[in-house]
Amino acid sequence: MTPEAAGRIVRVETFAVAPRWLFCRIETDQGVVGWGEPIVEGRAEAVRATVEVLAEYLLGQDPLRIEDHWQVMANGGFYRGGPVLSSALAGLDQALWDIAGKAYGVPVHALLGGPVRDRVRMYAWVGGDDPGQLAENVGARLEQGFDAVKMNATGRMPALASVADLTGVVERVALAREVLGPTRDVAVDFHGRVSAADARRILPLIAPLHPMFAEEPVLPDRPHLLRGVVTASSVPVATGERLYSRWDFRPALEAGVAVVQPDLSHAGGISETRRIAALAEVWDAKLAPHCPLGPIALAASLQVAFATPNFLIQEHSIGIHYNEGADLLDYVADTSVFAFTDGHVSRPTAPGLGIDVDEAAVRRADKPGHAWRNPVWRHDDGGFAEW
Repeated sequence: MTPEAAGRIVRVETFAVAPRWLFCRIETDQGVVGWGEPIVEGRAEAVRATVEVLAEYLLGQDPLRIEDHWQVMANGGFYRGGPVLSSALAGLDQALWDIAGKAYGVPVHALLGGPVRDRVRMYAWVGGDDPGQLAENVGARLEQGFDAVKMNATGRMPALASVADLTGVVERVALAREVLGPTRDVAVDFHGRVSAADARRILPLIAPLHPMFAEEPVLPDRPHLLRGVVTASSVPVATGERLYSRWDFRPALEAGVAVVQPDLSHAGGISETRRIAALAEVWDAKLAPHCPLGPIALAASLQVAFATPNFLIQEHSIGIHYNEGADLLDYVADTSVFAFTDGHVSRPTAPGLGIDVDEAAVRRADKPGHAWRNPVWRHDDGGFAEW
């Protein structure tokens, strides 16, 4: 296919599919189809409506003018940023890159400058809210071939941790480290559940267990507190799943975070994540895209990973506890693209995002749809608690 054969955009559709995802499909008048995954978990309806508004602009346009479309969709509405707009934009951006790869007959990473590696290291989720099955879950992931896992550091946490709370975090990480041994990695996710003061206390306590990184030890709206947490210990600090642009990431990088975690379904898609990764390189920070989502988001993340020099490791959602009623592989016709060998995935070679979406399965799943909402936690006194 030649680029001229891509045609003009004639249709933009969205599909709310279990367990909690939203897919979008862009079609041209030449029959070229691109897929994206625009979603804010728990707010799929709002993102779906925003995609419909942005689609008004895209209809009739040349799909290959990706950067121009990105600028118009991101900035042309006067009010900018935020999770809903950035996520709607992200999914549409993924779909446009998918069309571009198919038009040129190459995988997206070839359009991003070509591959800088032949395989990508993956990590798998093992729980941690309740430590009861943590050792068993870590062992199961090792049997699957993974040599890196991620766990929650805590369950619900009080405003300031008790000695028992602090000890509980250390015991959780120690349990995972015991199963993993010294040659494998554990990342510890704080999920914004602890205060900055407690983060400064906890990180030195788990430093001897050598976590790969400590994720989101500070809530994303408090970047002014990050430097104090970063300097409290030698544990590399990671953040970014709730940051949506290179401007959001700059304060975190200036505070000294070691790992940036933009989500390609939230942070403006492939286009903006590439810019965030380049910005991170200035501060010697690594890229580890957040992705507890579906197959299109993962495929987009991998395309960026294969073309990004400062990439570290990739998250995936296969078997994660959120996936009730459907899993990532249920929506792809050829699951071999996500076959993991020794905890790695090989470089995809098919055009576009490199996956064959099972459109029939997607359309079936959209009929019942979903209305997923995250839990709302409360402290013992009835006050709101961070989930």
